[in-house]
Amino acid sequence: MTHALLIKVHSEDCYRTEFLRSIANRASQNNQLPVVAMATTGLQVMGLLLALTGWVGSGLVCATPWWRVSAFVGNELVVSEVMWEGLWMTCLSQWGKVQCKAYDSGLALSGSAQLCRALTVLALLLCLLALPLAVTGLKCTHCLGDRQEAKERLVRTAAALFVLSAVVFLLPVTWTAYVVIRDFYDPSVAPPLKRELGPAIYLGWVMALLMLVGGAVMYLGSAPRGAPPTVSSFGKSKPQPTVTTTTTPATTPATTAEDKPDKAYV
Repeated sequence: MTHALLIKVHSEDCYRTEFLRSIANRASQNNQLPVVAMATTGLQVMGLLLALTGWVGSGLVCATPWWRVSAFVGNELVVSEVMWEGLWMTCLSQWGKVQCKAYDSGLALSGSAQLCRALTVLALLLCLLALPLAVTGLKCTHCLGDRQEAKERLVRTAAALFVLSAVVFLLPVTWTAYVVIRDFYDPSVAPPLKRELGPAIYLGWVMALLMLVGGAVMYLGSAPRGAPPTVSSFGKSKPQPTVTTTTTPATTPATTAEDKPDKAYV
């Protein structure tokens, strides 16, 4: 009886220990999951804000005429007359007055200028396409319900579009800067035709960098990773070993006549 009771108590202790261990593991996993979700949501939102800022700034860079500026004629600085040239118009600042005029015909421009126009507009359209995809796929939005995999794919697609738009926008900005610097140091170019880098070139580089970093951060926030443990798997516990106990009936020694104490009769 004592041996069987000890086996039963030991098996109950094993079950109780495994049950408490499963509860502790479940609590630790439940505490870690919101931290991971919060971290990825923060990366997605931060990346979207960076890319959105770069997109708005790129639109301003595309519209402004501050790509090239002429401030030098020969070796003298001319402060009374400054000409600004952009993708769509030219502006003349003379004695504090600014007059802007759009180009009469786009076909009259050089091939490089037309290509810069097309690439800039293409970059802005790519960002415009990526914006609704990113908003739909954010973890903090309720679009698509609980389809987290589909939402993550949308965010990754939007991030790739933002990175692509940054590269496309860098091409016309960098090419314009190269042409300006090349013509400035070319002795065959007349001094009145020499130009300098305008503020739009530097601003364009910054905006392209913002879109590039924003797309990369968004992708990190939705990068594919190992499947997290689901709620249904939390309730599953490891199979417990079955303890088979065999109880043997207690055998009591038979009392014989020799074992009985002799009674003394007086």
